[in-house]
Amino acid sequence: MKYYIIAGEASGDLHAANLMREITKLNPTALFRVWGGDRMRNEGGELVKHHRELAFMGFYEVLANLSTILYNFRFCKNDILTYRPDAIILIDYPGFNLRIAEFAHKHGIRVFYYISPQVWAWKKSRVRKIRKFVERLFVILPFEKDFYARHGVDVDFVGHPLLDAIENEKNNLTDPGTFRNHHLLDKRPIIALLPGSREQEISTMLPVMLSVKNDFPDYQFVVAGASAILEDFYKAFITDHSVRIIFNQTHDLLHNAAAALVTSGTATLETALMDVPQVVCYKGNWISFQIAKRIVNIKYISLVNLIMDKQVVTELIQDQMNPGMIKKELIEILGEPARSRIRSDYMLLREKLGFKGASALTAKLIVERMCQGC
Repeated sequence: MKYYIIAGEASGDLHAANLMREITKLNPTALFRVWGGDRMRNEGGELVKHHRELAFMGFYEVLANLSTILYNFRFCKNDILTYRPDAIILIDYPGFNLRIAEFAHKHGIRVFYYISPQVWAWKKSRVRKIRKFVERLFVILPFEKDFYARHGVDVDFVGHPLLDAIENEKNNLTDPGTFRNHHLLDKRPIIALLPGSREQEISTMLPVMLSVKNDFPDYQFVVAGASAILEDFYKAFITDHSVRIIFNQTHDLLHNAAAALVTSGTATLETALMDVPQVVCYKGNWISFQIAKRIVNIKYISLVNLIMDKQVVTELIQDQMNPGMIKKELIEILGEPARSRIRSDYMLLREKLGFKGASALTAKLIVERMCQGC
């Protein structure tokens, strides 16, 4: 079987790579041509485009890069027709992937979607496209199955793949002493900074996160570096040489952290599953934010709060994400009773996320469908 897989960001690269590994176990001759990242390439994928070339966030940013995005659409469509896969597997990244789903469907190529677009937050009209162009949708958040059922779409809830990713790493996490020695850290407790995986996010978030460093002299600030971003890019925002950047070891960093400042996204859920109290941060282009708040219909921006349907962790959005508020909230989660309350809610969060084995179950369901009638 030939699969064409599209993941447009770092988290999608992780989940797609795990899915590829599980598909290969069931179908050792499977071939993959992919849009994604290093993890997908390491699983044997023939990498067409790296996600760092695709990471445009926000309405203003999309308009500013429209010519590049349109070129990517044309390139992708031609590449699909040349490759002629047996199926396309789309990973999140809805603005791009739903258009590709329609194109593939029209050309008789089977379409599977793993990790639902967040149509429950905005653009519910996209449900119709999913119903029409996607053969099967595999969702990872517990409330999504009910949402789609209300809209007449039967989907598979497969559990959240982060449960597997963290479980697989559990026995290989580095102990505090070794971790500190390896990265030349001192003995002070660590505050982890997760400023995002895109240059656009990092350039906005990291300077503000670092602005409170001198208010916490008893702690050391350590940045979780994204593999697709060069170290020099981070260093442009770091004036204090005591701030370390650690690449490709986010879970190790969180395992050894007392608290974290986290850019909204999948990282908020990772941080919760690693049991680290956090403050969720988000600041985007002013125009994009003004548009988004008028059309997005959700109470929270972090996955932790969305899944729990209540405020478990504080969200500092736009103007609230400033040094004064970050300092206040960080002091709060470094002490009691906030830490115990947050960790208690994290335990309930794990229960809500359901069972492990998302990648294996999704692979099984896809391969079974592909082999029907073989």
